[in-house]
Amino acid sequence: MDLYFKRHDGQAVTCEDFFAAMRDANDADFANFLQWYSQAGTPLVKVTSSYDAAAHTFTLKFSQEVPPTPGQPVKEPMFIPVVSGLLDPSGKDMPLSSVYHDGALRSIANNSEPAYSTILRVTKKEEEFVFSDIHERPVPSLLRGFSAPVRLESDLSDSDLFFLLAHDSDDFNRWEAGQVLARKLMLSLVVDFQQGKPLVLNPKFVQGLRSILCDSSLDKEFIAKAITLPGEGEIMDMMEVADPDAVHAVRSFIRKQLASELKADFLSLVENNRSSEEYVFNYPNMARRALKNIALAYLASLEDQELTELALHEYKTATNMTEQFAALAAIAQNPGKIHDEVLADFYTKWRDDFLVVNKWFALQAMSDVPGNVENVRNLLSHPAYDLRNPNKVYSLIGGFCSSPVNFHAKDGSGYKFLGEIVVQLDKINPQVASRMVSAFSRWRRYDETRQNLAKAQLEMIVSANGLSENVFEIASKCLAA
Repeated sequence: MDLYFKRHDGQAVTCEDFFAAMRDANDADFANFLQWYSQAGTPLVKVTSSYDAAAHTFTLKFSQEVPPTPGQPVKEPMFIPVVSGLLDPSGKDMPLSSVYHDGALRSIANNSEPAYSTILRVTKKEEEFVFSDIHERPVPSLLRGFSAPVRLESDLSDSDLFFLLAHDSDDFNRWEAGQVLARKLMLSLVVDFQQGKPLVLNPKFVQGLRSILCDSSLDKEFIAKAITLPGEGEIMDMMEVADPDAVHAVRSFIRKQLASELKADFLSLVENNRSSEEYVFNYPNMARRALKNIALAYLASLEDQELTELALHEYKTATNMTEQFAALAAIAQNPGKIHDEVLADFYTKWRDDFLVVNKWFALQAMSDVPGNVENVRNLLSHPAYDLRNPNKVYSLIGGFCSSPVNFHAKDGSGYKFLGEIVVQLDKINPQVASRMVSAFSRWRRYDETRQNLAKAQLEMIVSANGLSENVFEIASKCLAA
């Protein structure tokens, strides 16, 4: 940065000038780094590993490809920095002495100080790196700290991933190992669900999450992130034909199973992270609240009277919006008398703050309660709702579209509801209406029944009398997709 300012202070500068300053100040070889500025698409990096016990070497073979994008059918290799470390069988970082790459042996240790992480510069379509002086088979920890924005596919087995989840010193990779395992687990359970097989949760997965919950050395916000399952949309994106019902059933099953098996741990998290002190906005308090709130959400998913009472207690004693709203969201998972009373109480309390009322609308609209479309229809006539107010529309209608299980309901009720709203809204605010239509943009990702129902609504919208150009453009693009 010193060199950059020395060269360019007071000038109009380019990305290339900034790049040149970084390169020259560090005397670095950034061969094809500028491809990141000119080439579209996310690189896919594949890694395989092998260990040679006789030679005490560990080899990582990398290959990279960037998928074709419009106007760029052929791609060049990118400069991809992969920060890597190796874990020994006890879960400790191994000291790294040297790595052989491109015909040269490079020393990693600095002034005889051992290094536990190094940057592997992947710049070609295929290349390999050989670590020397590795005396037992390691588990590699790759792309530490998310060192490059790429998709990574490795040959790590499930037991390697469980090992990283329990031991990796890099928080990002520890989190990512859990996410990869969760995605694999959810996809395999989706297949079981579709075939009518009973759902069974892998005990190793429960054990992996328990080891994180019980590790007092970990940051509380990290724990909250690590025990959050991948979203339904993320899993549907990985499927050939998206199945919202199966994905929702599987994610709900895993949440309830974890809540049931880790109930004692979650209860102690709620208890140990309460605070009756005055609200202070700082990181330790934010992390504490994040962990308490996710533990409460897990517990409330069990639909147990005692746990609903616990969520109600947290709602009533909360000293800040974050905790009160999280308790409300936990209670709102399960329909019933308490659910209705607490939602009504929250509205009465905050009715004069329109931003909070928008959150209240969104919470109800996003609910996964079956047949929620009727509840959302009723909210359209709520005194605080106004179709002419864009933020109210985004909260209620946008919120509803983000509940896969209800928006993509098999009977088409979600699509029909959105179709009707778009036509009404178009006469008031075409820009907002066109944003709402885009919820239909991925209709071809679903099964034939849903495709036909969504297509029928798009055709109805396109043929509506006096339709604005904004909505026509988006709806016809969706149809042509």
